[in-house]
Amino acid sequence: KAFLEAEAHDGPSLIIAYSPCIAHGVDLSNNHRHQDMAVKSGHWPLFRFNPARLAQHQSPLLLDSPAPSIPYREFAESETRFRMLWHTHPEAAEAFVAQAQHDVALRYQHYLQLSQLDWSEEATLSAPRAQLRKKSDQNQNGETPEHG
Repeated sequence: KAFLEAEAHDGPSLIIAYSPCIAHGVDLSNNHRHQDMAVKSGHWPLFRFNPARLAQHQSPLLLDSPAPSIPYREFAESETRFRMLWHTHPEAAEAFVAQAQHDVALRYQHYLQLSQLDWSEEATLSAPRAQLRKKSDQNQNGETPEHG
């Protein structure tokens, strides 16, 4: 979907993908499994921003991944670059993974809230103008404006 939307967009498009490399200490023959862990841990949430949705008064942010479902530690321990810290500085590693777990939960909630914002005409920054236009239309049609 992301590629099709990016190609269809009339303007610049950007796709950022997670791609581990051998320097991360990942067995690249299991690359898809590792990418799945990155998403399930919240390390790499999947989302799209499609400005074309604004024309339909829909949120341009689409959150494609569900809430993190595996501990961040599980993902971090799968990469040598992170695992090395447990050997050299175990206390710091524990603090970092606890902070990372907290951060991925907050980030997901933030993206979820953004994706659920109301982009209807009445809810956008032009809401006062839309309300005035609605009252004007009602007056022209002989309707009684609603009081709120």
